[in-house]
Amino acid sequence: MTTTSTAALPPIVDADQWRRQLDELRIREKAATRELDAIAAERRRLPMVEMPEYTLEGANGPVRLVDLFQGRTQLIVYNHMWWPGKQWQCPGCTGYTAQFTRLDFLEPYDARFVIVTQGEIGEALAYRDRVGNRMEWYSTAHSPFGSDVDAPPGGGFAVNVFLRDGDTVYRTWHTNGRGTEQLTHTFPLIDLLPYGRREEWQDSPDGWPMLPTYEGWHDSKDIARLYGNEPE
Repeated sequence: MTTTSTAALPPIVDADQWRRQLDELRIREKAATRELDAIAAERRRLPMVEMPEYTLEGANGPVRLVDLFQGRTQLIVYNHMWWPGKQWQCPGCTGYTAQFTRLDFLEPYDARFVIVTQGEIGEALAYRDRVGNRMEWYSTAHSPFGSDVDAPPGGGFAVNVFLRDGDTVYRTWHTNGRGTEQLTHTFPLIDLLPYGRREEWQDSPDGWPMLPTYEGWHDSKDIARLYGNEPE
């Protein structure tokens, strides 16, 4: 735990002033919510692009892209960064995907959420088990699928969304980088805190505790321990 200076405190005001300033901030928060609603509405109106057929690999062998839907019409794919031969993979990807321990809430929405990685399927499944990940993993190591959806070998992470019509699959949306932050509960919760993420790049008052970017993140070994797996 990082010790903070007692000088690093917000101003102390009476309840009426606190309420006034909270109400002023709420105006901006509500405007941001409405903007996110408008962005989601535009996302629902995006065109889509037809995908060729791909064969990936799963726990039970080769599997077509269309079969990843398992009969549903919508599919979210997290493209997990992968470093061949490494025991511990990207801590950001590991931490991000470790959050999703219950995905049945997607079932009423006719959707699935899975991981696809450039790693060989045997390595990928071993890593999933090592860190206690609960999601279903697939490999695109022998398929151009990852490269075609902006997650090539040696590349970064991404989120892609697909829609199925019969046996035809369409790509409807993509994001990467900080575009994934709204798809997690970690950063929205941390951003509620008075000290926020404590990362050097953030706009914070003078005297606020600061750490180098990423220093507060759990590494992959930490995540394995949190999920009950003792790293070797």
